[in-house]
Amino acid sequence: MSIGTPSSIDFGRRITILRSPGGTPSGRVDLRAVTVVAALVALALVVAVLALGTGDYPVSPDRVVQAIFGEGTRIEELVVTEWRMPRVLLALVLGGALGVSGAIFQSITRNPLGSPDIIGFNTGAYSGALVVILVIGGGGYYGTAIGALVGGIVTALLVYLLAFKRGVQGFRLIIVGIAVSAVLASVNTWLILKADLEDAMSAAVWGAGSLNGLGWSQARPVLIIVAVLVPLLVLASYRMPMLDLGDDAAKALGIRAEPTRLALIILGVALTAVATAAAGPIAFVSLAAPQLARRLTRTPGVAFAPAAAMGALLLVASDFIAQRAFQPTQLPVGVVTVSIGGLYLVWLLAREARRQ
Repeated sequence: MSIGTPSSIDFGRRITILRSPGGTPSGRVDLRAVTVVAALVALALVVAVLALGTGDYPVSPDRVVQAIFGEGTRIEELVVTEWRMPRVLLALVLGGALGVSGAIFQSITRNPLGSPDIIGFNTGAYSGALVVILVIGGGGYYGTAIGALVGGIVTALLVYLLAFKRGVQGFRLIIVGIAVSAVLASVNTWLILKADLEDAMSAAVWGAGSLNGLGWSQARPVLIIVAVLVPLLVLASYRMPMLDLGDDAAKALGIRAEPTRLALIILGVALTAVATAAAGPIAFVSLAAPQLARRLTRTPGVAFAPAAAMGALLLVASDFIAQRAFQPTQLPVGVVTVSIGGLYLVWLLAREARRQ
């Protein structure tokens, strides 16, 4: 069976899901998914507390919790809530956003390789940031963020238009995305080679994906945008399983396939663009999180809540490793996610090759 091709068993299970109340074939399956999500969230929170308490000024876990609720000392509240909290909170929120974005594109393409970093949206966002940093010149954090946002959206629009032929098919979207990503990667390399050394180093560091130095001024806009997108994601989560059945089946169930698919793509691009604009192109979280969550929940398709929980855990754990593994040097979190995600990609490709 080729990558992304649903088996007859999966198709039957999806039909069962749609016919049963609550969206699950049985209470046991639903309980397992809820348990997995709860466990992932709990692990992510444990890592977050550890991240908030470690550093040059260590704070014990119980004191971290007290500081969060305003019951710690003045210095503890300053260190925990003002200095460390924005970074940890961004890791949790952006990890969740990347996980959901990956779930959207893997569902649309029906392929475990269908994620924003493979399709090329991260590369397009990097191109937009490089144009601001190296061509326009300067712009600061917000200028770079806007450039990344515009670059990601333009790239997504270009991929969608090139892949559109009486609708968008998953495999064609992936192939076109990989081709566009390769072209943009070449453009990015050319821009960096033509730039001054200092600007090129700054662009390269940003391109690795990093949460270093981010505070509340960067976290607040991200939290507001993600909060606005959450209701739309809840609505989309009810339509996506119907779209998984195919366009004809979705139409029979009252779903307009192509407009729904376009709306899901816009949501997925928005989540990826927000994450990239805030912290740079953090790779492989959106690729690995949905599939790891799917294997834990044993569901026939990818779901938003498990993917978000797994993405949050992966990114907050990766950022903790990036901060503490080589102290006093802090690595960009993208270096860690690439290392972990690269191992996952090799395993996935080897597993699929054995199934041929």
